[in-house]
Amino acid sequence: MARIAVIGAGMGAMAAAARLAVAGHRVAVYERTETYGGAVRRFERDGFGFDTGPGLLPLPAVYRDLFIKTGKEPLEACVELVQVDPSARHVFADGTEVRVPNASRAGVVTALDEALGAGTGGRWGDFLVRAREAWDRTRRPLLEEPLWPNWQVLAEREPYPAVPHKRFLRTRRAGTLAEVGAWELRDPRLVALLESHALAYGLDPRETPASASVLPYLEHAFGIWYVRGGIRELARAVYERCLARKVEFSFGAEVSGVLEKDGRAAGLELADGSVVEADFVVSGVAPGVLDRFVRGTAPRPEAEVAPQRGAASRLTVLLALRGARPEGTAHRTVVHAADREAELDALFGAAGGMAARPTVTVLRPDDPALVPDAGHEAITLTSTVPAQPDRSWAEPENLHRLAEDLITVAERAVPDLRDRLLWHEVRTPADIAAETGTEGGAVPAPALAAAKGRLLHPSNSTAVSGLFTVGGWSHPGGGLPHAGMSGALVAGLIVEGPDFRGSQ
Repeated sequence: MARIAVIGAGMGAMAAAARLAVAGHRVAVYERTETYGGAVRRFERDGFGFDTGPGLLPLPAVYRDLFIKTGKEPLEACVELVQVDPSARHVFADGTEVRVPNASRAGVVTALDEALGAGTGGRWGDFLVRAREAWDRTRRPLLEEPLWPNWQVLAEREPYPAVPHKRFLRTRRAGTLAEVGAWELRDPRLVALLESHALAYGLDPRETPASASVLPYLEHAFGIWYVRGGIRELARAVYERCLARKVEFSFGAEVSGVLEKDGRAAGLELADGSVVEADFVVSGVAPGVLDRFVRGTAPRPEAEVAPQRGAASRLTVLLALRGARPEGTAHRTVVHAADREAELDALFGAAGGMAARPTVTVLRPDDPALVPDAGHEAITLTSTVPAQPDRSWAEPENLHRLAEDLITVAERAVPDLRDRLLWHEVRTPADIAAETGTEGGAVPAPALAAAKGRLLHPSNSTAVSGLFTVGGWSHPGGGLPHAGMSGALVAGLIVEGPDFRGSQ
């Protein structure tokens, strides 16, 4: 039985901790804040409750597997999963809208044809077929296996089978998501639908590889789910599974360094001066934070990947409304920016800013647990913004202006919003930074192939023997499913050793 010290109580870290405890190890988690979950938090006021991190769960099979492997009670015995249908309602710049059915190709094709015109559904359906091929080619190396030592193979090869396109007397194939939209989907509303999946992760579709087609495919193939009571309930269930497996948690325990002995991780030093001895250390913090803990080390050469360009965060506005949620309301509505190019220039340009009327995701869960009574509604608005290393987002005048922008956009989805509004609360990148420790409140994107490795993440193993990384900033990247997968990979590397190649 090995002693394992885990830095942080994020979702990936807890997933690794539960699996390692089941394997017979003694696991202790050290979290600098006073609670678990990392970015998966909840805000409560006056009987209203809101998720302040992810609001929906794609690919729930990752957490089903975690609960199967760590105890007798399955995931559904610990939380109530609800499939969201429609998957999303999209309101486009020209005023047209479409409700996209959940996990139904035929339903999606029909819905698009009826809402956007004959042929649009067929083009999207054909795109999903090609996206499935990209998914089949990348699923194991990007999600189910430790990062390959020869990761350059993933960096150089574009797995998306783009359709040949004649341009300027030459035949070309799409290399970016924007080119996929322009050359293969053509309709600007389909382009907006496609690019919104990248934008939600803070990715510029003009530079994001065509392999990002797996993002809408993942949602289409496996559905999108809501956890009754909010996604925070999933974090609670994982935390309680850890406790049931005898994982020890120390909250308010800030780590100041990783101890090394003979080139191997030997434990932790805490900010209060105490020392924790361990045979293995698992870090669930961002690379910049870990660098401060481990002095004079660098990634193994085979684990080095090209650094991700830029970093994005989220601006969230929580709305408490009087009046019941109308029957038939979509759980999720994406209100697309009137000028998508201007939005992308503002977000990803050299200055890094926010468009006046950005793309906004409106979440309206049908969940009595989140409201004081049936005569009220809780709504969450989210938009992608640049990560901010300073505290400028927290200045009162900026908060007011940005919240007003998001509310104005959301009125296209909720016409009576301002008349019903009781109060609103703003969550900025500074809040994310305070909760997760990431610089500027940056939110990691999932790993993607191609693009010269720019969207790969560092290996779960490090230059220090016995030190492993877990969570969104290491392989396979950000997002709730990816965090759970990283926990499985780290547990496998510790239990089975460096020859571990993933679950079969």
